[in-house]
Amino acid sequence: MKQFRDLKAKHPDAILLFRCGDNYEAYNEDADATSEILGLAIQSVPGTRWTQFPHHQLDINLPRLVRAGKRIAICDQLQPPKPKGNTRGLLLEKKAKSEPIQLSLF
Repeated sequence: MKQFRDLKAKHPDAILLFRCGDNYEAYNEDADATSEILGLAIQSVPGTRWTQFPHHQLDINLPRLVRAGKRIAICDQLQPPKPKGNTRGLLLEKKAKSEPIQLSLF
């Protein structure tokens, strides 16, 4: 969540979509907005809410979020994946790939 908070401080007006394995995830207030626009379920544990969708649906979901007037920042991991095994608690560095922009779709 530290990565989310740090990047959210830099891009407060954007929905941050984090690539996590085969999914894109949005957290807290971004999860609320993403859930409402895309009709996704919100999952939660005390102190954190998130929603997710498969990475191959980005081409469908990104235009829907933009049409709803949202700015989007895609956050991808910068390190190669670690070997399989117990990776619980492993933190891979992630960074916004580009500044969030408002797109016009025709």
